[in-house]
Amino acid sequence: MNVLRGGEFLIKESNCDETFIPEEFNEEQLMIAEMCEDFIETEVYPNLDRIDSMEDGLMVSILDKAGELGLLSISIPEELGGMGSDFVTSMITTEKTGTGHSAAVALSAHTGIGTLPILYFGSDEQKLKYIPKLATGELKACYCLTEPNAGSDANSGKTKAVLNGDKSKYLITGQKMWITNSGFADIFVVFAKIDDDKNLSAFIVEKEYSGISLNPEEKKMGIKGSSTRQVFFNNCEVPVKNLLGKREDGFKIALNILNIGRIKLAGATLGSSKKVIEDTIKYSLEREQFGRPIAKYSAIKNKIANQIIKTYASESALYRVSKNIDDLINQSIANGKTKSESLLDAIKEYASEAAMLKVHGSETLDYVVDEGVQVYGGMGYSAEAPMDRAYRDSRINRIFEGTNEINRMLSVDFILKKAMKGELDLMSHATKIAGDLMSIPDFSTEEESTFDKHKKYIKNFKKILLMIAGAAVQKLMMTLSKEQEILMNLSDIMIETYVSESLLLRVEKLVKLRGEENCQYEIEIMKSYIYDASDKINKLGKDTLNSFSSGDDLRIMLMGLKRFTKQDPFNITKSKRLISEVAMSKN
Repeated sequence: MNVLRGGEFLIKESNCDETFIPEEFNEEQLMIAEMCEDFIETEVYPNLDRIDSMEDGLMVSILDKAGELGLLSISIPEELGGMGSDFVTSMITTEKTGTGHSAAVALSAHTGIGTLPILYFGSDEQKLKYIPKLATGELKACYCLTEPNAGSDANSGKTKAVLNGDKSKYLITGQKMWITNSGFADIFVVFAKIDDDKNLSAFIVEKEYSGISLNPEEKKMGIKGSSTRQVFFNNCEVPVKNLLGKREDGFKIALNILNIGRIKLAGATLGSSKKVIEDTIKYSLEREQFGRPIAKYSAIKNKIANQIIKTYASESALYRVSKNIDDLINQSIANGKTKSESLLDAIKEYASEAAMLKVHGSETLDYVVDEGVQVYGGMGYSAEAPMDRAYRDSRINRIFEGTNEINRMLSVDFILKKAMKGELDLMSHATKIAGDLMSIPDFSTEEESTFDKHKKYIKNFKKILLMIAGAAVQKLMMTLSKEQEILMNLSDIMIETYVSESLLLRVEKLVKLRGEENCQYEIEIMKSYIYDASDKINKLGKDTLNSFSSGDDLRIMLMGLKRFTKQDPFNITKSKRLISEVAMSKN
């Protein structure tokens, strides 16, 4: 199989036959999904209030039970006591446990940022010592990167490490904040600068080492049951052998782990969105006003349809790239690399897609919970109903793993850097589109199939992105990196393009598998999403072009933008009613 590389979706046409869709989960993956759902249903949902009150020992016991089921070891190789599952399976686990509110945060922090630095960058000795116990939950882990004055700019951290007199130990001194799981963690992955190094180094620090102290638990808007404390290191003695990776590798480790964390966070927000939609539909069918369920009113149908459309689209993109990651891992292993090296290479390859989906997934969830509160009405504002917790817990996801603003700019930066290195031929495609602007539009009235028509729409979305990005690079040159509004708008156009294409490929493949008559629901979701995406891209394009272009150049590109976002008339009201009615019929 020819694996589509990161960012290549912009200049190459994808084939639905080579696109993985969630309907293709195998039997083992479905069993793991069911096990995760059962775990959340039995161990988490009945205890949500107790978890949020931070009942002593409760979260630890939940993690212990997750460890007994193997849920902490999905990504860990069998030789280190794990299940050795592929990336798609790990994403399914993340999605299904992502509905667990504060427990989901504790789980993901332990299995992700807590465990993976050691798994992927640790020495053989370090892996053998720590990974099997992290896999069972005997040891709990946390990740100490953020400092009071070092958030998005993580490499500016002030925590220091110096060798002691006999050079047997590093003495770490500094302050870390917003450290998830720190209240009960046994293992701290700590980032500090050795002496006057430019870049961070990373260390494995055990709770029992001297010189560690914690502030009380933070009071937070949401995820109240998640342990979040400040951690202080005062000449904390760490054996030299506990340096993780090489000296000054810490920043590289942090970036790699954050890339994984971003795409996994998209998985968790997907699971949460689905749960909120289920609760919203159930309530709308039970709640009666003016003598009938509120689900019968078209205003409510519209809200539920929008929740479904955004979530289904996000899911399509997430599992598309998850399988791309798996395919690239397998390709790298076949070429002689280790599984750890292969995964890190694959995550780096799709860093832009990871950043985009983190943004799309977290903002989809925020939209879904906000509309969920609205459908519940007064009960949505009550702490007795599920929307209160869902609404508050959702908000952190636009800040976690790098703010959405940072991730928007990173997604474009990753792509532009590939282009500058010659890994992605964007400029020749952008130049060709500039020529297309002067050509005569196609006024053909020949009847097109639904998929041919929507493929043309998405091709045009890509033209818009390349046209604007190419013009911005030429006009602004080295100052483009400072024009954050332009970069964020370009990112949003890229996100809508990638998600639209992923959705189309999924539905096209479903039609091939099931027949068009059995996919009307999915076809309407696709058409509705792409219709809305077109208007969004048009507005983003106008705002961006008006911010840096002028004169004839601006006029020509605005005409091109109008041409490239033109769509046939479409009754989206009718479509959204159908989508919500089908969903309600399945409760």
